[in-house]
Amino acid sequence: TMVISYFKDLFDDKKFLKKTVAIGIPIAIQALLNTTLNLVDTMMIGTLGQSAIAAVGLANKVFFVFTLLLFGVVSGSSILTAQYWGKRDVKNIRRVLGISLIIGLLGSIIFMLSGLLIPKLVMRIFTPSENTIAVGASYLVIVALSYPLTAITNCYISLLRATNRVKAPVFISVVAIGVNVILNYTFIFGNFGAPRLGVQGAAIATVIARLVECLSILAIVYISKGPAAAKIKELISFDKEFIKKYLVTVSPVIANEFMWGLGVTMYSLVYGRMGDEAVASITITQNVEQICVVLFQGLSSATAVILGNELGANKLKEADKHARSFFVLQLLLTIVMGLVCFMIRTPLIKLFSVPDNIALDITKCLTVFICYLPFRMFNLVNIVGVLRSGGDTKASLLLDITGVWCVGIPMAFFGGIILGLPIYYVYAMITLEEVYKFILGFRRYKQKKWLKNIVGA
Repeated sequence: TMVISYFKDLFDDKKFLKKTVAIGIPIAIQALLNTTLNLVDTMMIGTLGQSAIAAVGLANKVFFVFTLLLFGVVSGSSILTAQYWGKRDVKNIRRVLGISLIIGLLGSIIFMLSGLLIPKLVMRIFTPSENTIAVGASYLVIVALSYPLTAITNCYISLLRATNRVKAPVFISVVAIGVNVILNYTFIFGNFGAPRLGVQGAAIATVIARLVECLSILAIVYISKGPAAAKIKELISFDKEFIKKYLVTVSPVIANEFMWGLGVTMYSLVYGRMGDEAVASITITQNVEQICVVLFQGLSSATAVILGNELGANKLKEADKHARSFFVLQLLLTIVMGLVCFMIRTPLIKLFSVPDNIALDITKCLTVFICYLPFRMFNLVNIVGVLRSGGDTKASLLLDITGVWCVGIPMAFFGGIILGLPIYYVYAMITLEEVYKFILGFRRYKQKKWLKNIVGA
């Protein structure tokens, strides 16, 4: 009966559902677009052969590490932005944007310079193959120019989301992806009278698309004059106290994303030692997973924004009730998504022309993914949405990092390298970290330490 009353509460609260859909769906669509772009990119570069895929894949690991830093800055900042927006405090929202732009740009310049000045050295970290290093470096030296643009775009997008303006970023993403695909087609293969540039063509296409994206978002922000349209003076009008408040909230999130990303990279090391077939299976599995997970990315972002707005406006009771509603919603979506994933896995695997034995491994990996789905999605909504919305970022940090480093990585080495098990067993052992995070995370949620206004009266 308790469960039924939770469902009834959820569906009676039309205003809440409407707001969740309005924020969550555009974010999910944007995540889906980015995933699709990666797939299209991989397919287009794939026509250039195996070494091109490997080279670009490894060169993009640099971008992956950079985006982790950026994601930490941006999602940490949006905690404060969402709460300040709850009390309609635009002045402080602009200060938060200022600090996040400074950190994001500084980080992007460091990564950009390493890509421009020492691309071969950077590639050597990931691979010993001279051919792959040369191809990857020729890609990296161009694509690195896009990093600062990505930093600016993401800082503004996160502010728009936290202040409930979610449609503009989606529109801009569609434009940028369109530009990228057309330019890929033009420069990789030398169409429309352009020179045939191969991997470098893909890099040029990415840089131009990022430039279009960045300029579009700035144009939309400053023409519509919303809370994001800050003057430079407003961006840098912060004092020591404000920086301290910012760092207390945001630095655990940056550390969290960074240490987690490092951990996930350790998994790749183990897969790499298990042979090419294992790597192919897990790579395709993760591509399919990303498509299944986008709805939950939207949901967890909506959770963070809506609860953050309520906590900042001192509506603690509503936030408490709505947190519960988000978990009920997550459970419903998990059941639906598990069934969908189960039904589409075979046709999806057929899209990637892989031998039968690898196809079978991918099917088994996806079965593992479906079994763990309820734990994984609870953790996503709990850690990224509920706990972070009230600034309980240290608990999130601990959950994520101990999960990867104390459960996932030891399991990966034990299963993959010591016991030499097939990839789907190793994957199942690694994913036990989600069960661990679920047990501790649920307890933390029940303690209600996240239920607080962190931006003052």
